[in-house]
Amino acid sequence: MEISFLTLMYYIAVIGLSFILSVAGIPSILEVAQKYKLYDDAESYRKIHNLGISRLGGVAIFCSFTITILLFATTVNYQKANFLITSSIILFGLGLQDDLSGLKPRVKFLLQMIVAIILVVLGEFRLTSLYGVFFLWEVHPVVGVLFSILLIIFINNAFNLIDGIDGLAGTIGVITTFCFGLFFAIGNDLPYAFIAFAMMGAISGFLVYNYSPAKIFMGDTGALLIGLVSIILAIKFIELNKIGQVSNPKFYSAPAIAVAVLIIPVFDSLRIFFIRILHKQSPFQGDRNHLHHRLQQLGLSTPKIVFSFATFNISMIIIALLLQSLGNFILISVIMCICVLLNAFITYKLGKLKNTQYKILDVLLIDTFKSK
Repeated sequence: MEISFLTLMYYIAVIGLSFILSVAGIPSILEVAQKYKLYDDAESYRKIHNLGISRLGGVAIFCSFTITILLFATTVNYQKANFLITSSIILFGLGLQDDLSGLKPRVKFLLQMIVAIILVVLGEFRLTSLYGVFFLWEVHPVVGVLFSILLIIFINNAFNLIDGIDGLAGTIGVITTFCFGLFFAIGNDLPYAFIAFAMMGAISGFLVYNYSPAKIFMGDTGALLIGLVSIILAIKFIELNKIGQVSNPKFYSAPAIAVAVLIIPVFDSLRIFFIRILHKQSPFQGDRNHLHHRLQQLGLSTPKIVFSFATFNISMIIIALLLQSLGNFILISVIMCICVLLNAFITYKLGKLKNTQYKILDVLLIDTFKSK
């Protein structure tokens, strides 16, 4: 890997500018929130804070990211940044409206669908293959478009779902964008590296005020934007390392590596949806059954939960990089099996806390299938 000194300085400048803009903007947001009482709903049954806290941190993330993109996009002659900026503005409006007064689920889904269509159809941010996952390779272009749209919407909301405790979504966002930025830098894909590092700097600045005890939350505005940029980076990372299309890809099993990078929001969302559907509940109904809630029930503090998730996320990325020669299907299966086993262990520990007679088999019989 060779990154020139000037390119390295460029990346540092992108991160630094985005970070400074984010850090500098939040005090003004806090002042406005205090003046107009724009606070989070502390009475919601899903919240853990006793005091009202502003949910407008996503405004700082959006502004610092967008300004940095606009300033640096011309230096790399990256025209597709226009589609990303347009999509980010739409999501910003959606998230801000939801954070301030709430939006109906159907309206949120419709706007997210429009964003996904803009990116997939006009921006050409789409997958052209399943890369051997479930032994499937090339797919019909229409199937690829539809799958990419659904994937963008899914990851978009997955980051929103893990935004439940101080610093968690932001920390995972920094790990995600840093890893993709590093991968693109290794591949000398300057435009995507700079997008990743711009988002990393914006989130890092926000985290200064979001670690426990949080002074501000990112809200839907921030979580949706982080999810959007993360999945766009993942799709481009996969396509730029496509075996057969690229003569000498920098990474093998790119889809599996992307799954490892996004494993926290991906596994938590898949697990939640699976359990809710299995128990005949709406998959979109909120509850306190996310992984971070379960670790809270085991008595872990917020900083320990964030550290545990970050450590696990980094470990999965390292495993994926070391075992990338295994191929996508096997590697993704290994990653998911590790997640399932750890989740079963957490379920068992929770069961033991409630009932000393709880057995390992009860993880399936009681908590999964409710056959008892």
